[in-house]
Amino acid sequence: MRNYLYVFLGGGLGSSLRYWLSGLIPRYTGSQFPYGILIVNVVGCFFIGFLMSALEERFLINPALRVFLTIGILGGFTTFSTFSYETIAMMRDSEFLRASLYVILSLVFGLGGTHIGSLIGRYI
Repeated sequence: MRNYLYVFLGGGLGSSLRYWLSGLIPRYTGSQFPYGILIVNVVGCFFIGFLMSALEERFLINPALRVFLTIGILGGFTTFSTFSYETIAMMRDSEFLRASLYVILSLVFGLGGTHIGSLIGRYI
């Protein structure tokens, strides 16, 4: 039951961080393209790769802390549900090129971030 509390608390923190960062980015880009969510997903993918690799292979920590950090914070922070909605909305608006670019960039940089995070996590 304690792990549910850790997920709940971490999820609230992660969601708040997602809301802040995804709202901050458009102020600097001035674009209709969803750079904020794209950056959140790439950063979240990097950190899930890094943490899972580092915490499983290099550092032994309390399993409750791993639940808090990965399922809680990063689970609340990453936003593939929002990614899906944004993509469908662009397609619904006949913005197929923009939607395709968004999907490709999200997948390439997300997978790349996870891979690089995993590699770095092994050697820290």
